[in-house]
Amino acid sequence: MRFMILVKASSESEAGKMPSEKLLTEMGKYNEELVKAGVMLAGEGLHPSSRGARVQFSGNKRTVVDGPFAETKELVAGFWLIQVKSKEEAIEWVKRCPNPMESDSEIEIRQVFEAEDFGAEFTPELREQEERLRAQL
Repeated sequence: MRFMILVKASSESEAGKMPSEKLLTEMGKYNEELVKAGVMLAGEGLHPSSRGARVQFSGNKRTVVDGPFAETKELVAGFWLIQVKSKEEAIEWVKRCPNPMESDSEIEIRQVFEAEDFGAEFTPELREQEERLRAQL
């Protein structure tokens, strides 16, 4: 099972405050543990929303809205993509994570859809297309 681990933004991360050397060292050690365990597939920090944009969809219309975005608690400051056997294992890994904001913070854990989760609507042709794309990655 794959899980997306979402590090929620804080007022500090949205202000562009960089992590301390101590936190970078702790995160580096944590990432090493994830890699050595064969769990980590990807992981990165994100720039503040002031450097981002959103594309809003309404039918065929596309509207671009530049950041920053108001609701800091709804924003993501970083992520990991991990592969583990269960949600419980994902939770255990996240509980070992250093506090990513050096203040109060929150990390959200979301399971990633797999092909078999889509049922009959995910036809053999669509499965083949998906497999081709994954092979190209």
